Amino acid sequence: MSKILGLFLILTAFVYSAYPQSLESRLSEIDAYAQTVLETHGGPGMAIAIVKDDKTAYAKGFGLRELGKDGKVDPDTVFAIASNSKAFLTATIAILVDEKKLNWDDKVSKYLPEFEMYDPWVTSELTIRDLVTHRVGLDTFSGDLLWYETTYKPEEILARVKHLRPVSSFRSRYGYQNLMFIAAGQIVERVSGKKWCAFVKERILDPLGMLRTTCSVSDLPNNSAFPHNESGGRLRVLHRGNVDGSSSAAALNSSVNDLSKWIRTQLARGKFEGRLIFSEQQAWAMHQPYMAQQISEAASRNNPTRHFSGVAMGWFVYDYQGRKIINHSGGLDGMLSFTVLVPEEQLGFVVLTNSESPAFRVMMNKILDVFLDAPKRDWNKEAAESIRQAKDRQAEEDRKVDTSRKLNTRPSLPLPNYIGTYSDKMYGDITISEEKGRLVMRFLPAPNFVADLEHWHFDTFMIRWRPSVAYNFPRGFVTFTIDKNGETDELKIDQPNSDFWFYELSPRRKK
Repeated sequence: MSKILGLFLILTAFVYSAYPQSLESRLSEIDAYAQTVLETHGGPGMAIAIVKDDKTAYAKGFGLRELGKDGKVDPDTVFAIASNSKAFLTATIAILVDEKKLNWDDKVSKYLPEFEMYDPWVTSELTIRDLVTHRVGLDTFSGDLLWYETTYKPEEILARVKHLRPVSSFRSRYGYQNLMFIAAGQIVERVSGKKWCAFVKERILDPLGMLRTTCSVSDLPNNSAFPHNESGGRLRVLHRGNVDGSSSAAALNSSVNDLSKWIRTQLARGKFEGRLIFSEQQAWAMHQPYMAQQISEAASRNNPTRHFSGVAMGWFVYDYQGRKIINHSGGLDGMLSFTVLVPEEQLGFVVLTNSESPAFRVMMNKILDVFLDAPKRDWNKEAAESIRQAKDRQAEEDRKVDTSRKLNTRPSLPLPNYIGTYSDKMYGDITISEEKGRLVMRFLPAPNFVADLEHWHFDTFMIRWRPSVAYNFPRGFVTFTIDKNGETDELKIDQPNSDFWFYELSPRRKK
């Protein structure tokens, strides 16, 4: 081969490698990667839709709706979208702002005079914008046990918020809050005169033709996915959790075909096929950062092109590969998802999964990389390694706990003496009963929350959650305190996990 011809081939290869991929080749790469990701993590199912230039460029289902059954996921399969519901909540407020029925900076007390925070001053200063930007001073996920699988209605949930102690001063620090979005939904109801679910259906879902989207697991279509998670090293099918009390924060269920219409509306700043849903002014307002989030050195090393991260209204915003990214994730037992907007590229996409594997995040990163021409990176391989390391850390932690156990001890009292009702003023009642020679703990506001208590040492018992509990809790413990009269006084619940703070509970025996 001549030197001239060799140089020509090298230059040609350079030109082709530098030239952006076609849409078809990008979608083909994403499709193949999705198949690999699902196989790596054992499924069971996933659905993806990609919007480009106001058109649905890709919509596809992968895997199964339910493990062990034949039903396959398709673009119309409905999944729980959990906290992706929050952007719908802020859009309903935006509609009312457009109609001049309220303002973002109106005081919450104007519409919910009965609503109280722990600090009376915060109660008096709290605005609607504060509710939807995670800056009220509460810890991330604080109070989530109030809505998770409970029978409490929104009004009952909000009446208990006043017992939650802040962890920072008002508007000074980010703390992800579901309860405040429930409160914001109640404001929509007070102003519109309609339940939030009815209002979002009438003003957003129906106009967009999102006819498969529901506000409760009680009215799901047949083509709906079941949630799954791992327990005891095996994937299991879960019941669909009751989160109706958190409708405006986490209760919507939808398909990628429906959500592609929602993405088109967001990218078009409130318009869908010529119809105005909310104004451009409100679209702009919802996508702005109102609270800064810190980026750790480790996170910066992992994503060196990210320079800022902030909290918008119902969304999060950050930069990646020189573009502004607007996104939100959703997570309930056995259902994880992402909605992502890249306005500069007229690009948006949604990833829905019915497992707790990292597939939803892996595919989110992969789709961004493919469309933003980022350097090649195997997010799936990295996620698999991260899971392996996490399991090793958990095994080491379990060994430490086993080593600390004091053997050959007995409870201070006969088992019947531990029986009773223990009440927490924020949460409600927890009962301890005896069944077949073993103590059983029941959380009365959440009927599925039942656990057998196995003696560990002294007055500490290991929690063994029954299968009715969908969350895959790691090993936890209950310790009974004994008062000066030799009677049980309080429950100390030590249940590690990443979402629900049992340490906020102080259940004391009802006398």
